[in-house]
Amino acid sequence: MKPASARLANSYYALLGVHPSASALDIRRAYRELSKLYHPDTTKLSPAIAKAKFQQLNEAYATLSDPEQRRRYDLKICYPDYHVVTAPQKSRYPAAQSRSRTTSAAYLDDLERPLSAGEVFALFILGLTFLGCLLLAITIGLTHGDAAFQVPELRSEQVSSQQQPAAYHLEALPEPGSTPQKLDQESTQNN
Repeated sequence: MKPASARLANSYYALLGVHPSASALDIRRAYRELSKLYHPDTTKLSPAIAKAKFQQLNEAYATLSDPEQRRRYDLKICYPDYHVVTAPQKSRYPAAQSRSRTTSAAYLDDLERPLSAGEVFALFILGLTFLGCLLLAITIGLTHGDAAFQVPELRSEQVSSQQQPAAYHLEALPEPGSTPQKLDQESTQNN
């Protein structure tokens, strides 16, 4: 049987450059750095070597990023599994599960990552806008009171002029075919 150091030298951990007790976040960071270095489109190595290295990296990351595959791999290379950081086990109590998940999460999922400064600022502005609109609505409601909900009534002068017949409004209109001179003569004769 090979010594532990020889087994670990040819392992996925050595390929990624991390210790076998590394967290999932450390493994992910190492994979990202090395994948940028060995990606066939961005490396200075020959395409065949770069492709082989990149495939090895992908295989190592696929194995070590899955907790169950990682446990099996650690047993295969005879590394004791009590040193390995794994995902929390499912609990019968949902409150305990959510509490343990938030404290030990490695932020591997975009839904679990912390908010950036820009996102926090946008949420702050959104909250201020909502609060401002709410205060404005309350202020308008308090200052105008019931006046905002009353239907305006028409005054009696407006009602009487609207109810008069149309002939009353047409008395001042000239007759068809009359000229302005005739109208002046008629008005002087009437006076």
